[in-house]
Amino acid sequence: MIRLLNSEQHYGAVAIALHWLMALLLIGLVAMGLYMVSLPDAGYNAWKIRLILVHKELGIVAFVIAAPRLFWRFANALPRLVDTLPEWQKVVARFVHLCFYGLMFALPVTGWVMSSAAGIPVSVLGLSTLPDLVARSDLLFQTCIQVHAALAFGLIACMLAHIGAALRHHFLLRDATLKKMLPGADG
Repeated sequence: MIRLLNSEQHYGAVAIALHWLMALLLIGLVAMGLYMVSLPDAGYNAWKIRLILVHKELGIVAFVIAAPRLFWRFANALPRLVDTLPEWQKVVARFVHLCFYGLMFALPVTGWVMSSAAGIPVSVLGLSTLPDLVARSDLLFQTCIQVHAALAFGLIACMLAHIGAALRHHFLLRDATLKKMLPGADG
């Protein structure tokens, strides 16, 4: 039987689905973003422009998914952390998760502001166009590029810490930390 809600030992199916969906989306957005910025700007680069448009649309999808994920996170009990985990590691784990949630909202918003400042509309999967958040401004556009990049590198740092900790728990400490977030695992 599929358990939708979290228990004290394991995440439920909804939390697991939202976690892995967002993980794949964020990894894809980071990889695409890093690749995009490595492409030359000179002339009309149709491939780079297409990637930027897809990146923006997926960023808005991530923004939309972040809201129910945050709601679900606070509406459900969290599985207990491993008893042997030192207090400082519990604090770090909570801090990294808090950073993830902040970045899941801050990155799409800075991207949206960046597009607005550049005078480039943000499409929502071709269904509609988001309103501009700010007036056109080259200075704000350049500032947003820097802020968006810094936040993206913060996201990469959080991802590496999170993945590293999960793998450490699974392979070195051999506890149930990672299993709690795997579908079908007993925790």
